[in-house]
Amino acid sequence: MGIDGLPMEFPAQDLPPRVRIHEVGPRDGLQNEKAVVPTDVKAEFVHRLADAGLTTIEATSFVRPEWVPQLADAERLFPRVTDLKGIALPVLVPNERGLDRAVALGARRIAVFGSATETFARKNLNRTVAESLAMFAPVVARAKADKIHVRGYLSMCFGDPWEGPVPLHQVVKVARHLRELGCDEISLGDTIGVATPGHVLDLLAELNEEGVPTSALAVHFHDTYGQALANTFAALEHGVTTVDASAGGLGGCPYAKSATGNLATEDLVWMLHGLGIETGVDLGRLTATSVWMAEQLGRPSPSRTVRALSHKE
Repeated sequence: MGIDGLPMEFPAQDLPPRVRIHEVGPRDGLQNEKAVVPTDVKAEFVHRLADAGLTTIEATSFVRPEWVPQLADAERLFPRVTDLKGIALPVLVPNERGLDRAVALGARRIAVFGSATETFARKNLNRTVAESLAMFAPVVARAKADKIHVRGYLSMCFGDPWEGPVPLHQVVKVARHLRELGCDEISLGDTIGVATPGHVLDLLAELNEEGVPTSALAVHFHDTYGQALANTFAALEHGVTTVDASAGGLGGCPYAKSATGNLATEDLVWMLHGLGIETGVDLGRLTATSVWMAEQLGRPSPSRTVRALSHKE
């Protein structure tokens, strides 16, 4: 599957030599599906992604089942994927109860999910921004005491469907707080896909000026307005080396109806490989995995690269 010798490599100056892809399809992707995907299919999805060369695969979420019924099988799923040696398997935890559930199954990488805006914080967590940060504090503290890696997701960094434009200083304030709590990594989310490259560069620069290093940042773009790859390139120019993506372009945000799918991992890999940037990912195997998952879901993949390569038999 694919076209031998393509994409051709034309490295650009001053870009990172390697990018770590934080694969979010099994969690962020599947949680936005209307149908509940069987546990066996989810487990095979994770294994296929690992076989394609992805080394960080967000496996599931330990939230209350009624909040995200698509991921209610976390206790059944996680033990099915821990046989993958050398693969980081972060899981989302909303609170201390979620942390307890994850740690009991051996999770060593967790993520908390915050918001840069008050409206989304209330709709997503039923709390203010300050109250959600207070809820995360003991989760992060306990995780760090147990030497567990902690990622902090920060949503609505570039625009909010209810509040409109989000000031840079507002995003920086919450990002700094997550960093002060002890988050090892902060993923900047363009939840409704409204970012543009200049906006990305200005936010990254302001975060650096306020003491948040580029090495601690990841980017998470949605492709609502077709800007996800352009925004990713801007982040790479700034020095970001961790990019979130979802195999086949699965996902969106169940709490923000204007959010379309995540940046497709295949589209990202095609661009990175064309730039001569190493990912460790086998694009053919990854594309085959997304074609298989699309068959399980009963609909075609929205990824342009998947559609193009899957027709080049």
